[in-house]
Amino acid sequence: MGANYKEELVGVFGHPVAENPTVVMQAAAFEFLHLNWRYLTIEVFPEDLEAAMNGLRALNMRGVNLTIPHKVEVLKYLDEVSPAAALMGAVNTVVRKGDRLIGENTDGKGFLRALTQDAQMDPRGKKVVVLGAGGAARAITVELALAGAERITIVNRSAERGRILTELLNSKTSASATYEPWEGTYSVPAETDILINATSIGLPPNADDKPNVATDSIRPSMLVCDVIPAPTTPFLSEAKARGSAVLDGLGMLVYQGAIGFSIWTGEEAPVEVMHQALSRALR
Repeated sequence: MGANYKEELVGVFGHPVAENPTVVMQAAAFEFLHLNWRYLTIEVFPEDLEAAMNGLRALNMRGVNLTIPHKVEVLKYLDEVSPAAALMGAVNTVVRKGDRLIGENTDGKGFLRALTQDAQMDPRGKKVVVLGAGGAARAITVELALAGAERITIVNRSAERGRILTELLNSKTSASATYEPWEGTYSVPAETDILINATSIGLPPNADDKPNVATDSIRPSMLVCDVIPAPTTPFLSEAKARGSAVLDGLGMLVYQGAIGFSIWTGEEAPVEVMHQALSRALR
């Protein structure tokens, strides 16, 4: 065997995509394991997604992540979709097997790994309250329901989105889901085991914002989670002050990246290396 100068290519298609930090953790993982792989951050406009997916095939890329606004639209251009991703109706990771493109969704799986490994909590039989009904809420609630969560309450301002997600969970999983309109300050029911902010409230540039939840309804018996990828948020700080255990969105982001890494490379992901690289970048 002579030298091999060919890099295996993966990446992310999105718009906008310049601030997507995924490359940082994937590049660190490739380097750590001495893999000749390259992760490309690629701006793909909505009207060019089909051409981009054809390009992925033509360039023999090994796979790709999809971010806003392509997670739903990409379903049209895939040969196969995992059952959980099909349920969510969204794909964030594509892997190429031979000439077939297979869609998976690692968003909810990343959350589940953070929940079970870092927070040491089994979702089976738990009562969960989720703030928001967008893509993150959909991925997380579907995975929680499939993992045996007993009751899921969707709290959302838009009734239509809230009802659609509730309906999906009730008809396609064994969890019992209800929708509650988010009007003014939301008071978390006392019997809640897990409270999750799955909205974008707290994302930079508005990093000081927090969801409108009655602070005194947060109890020490609850695990409070935030999908915002930061070591902490005002929402989590408040929960901590109330004596609750907390789970930040950084771990979730690392785990979903680690799952994608393994899907593409077939190797076990160096999670700690990826976490350190992402933490440094997001500081």
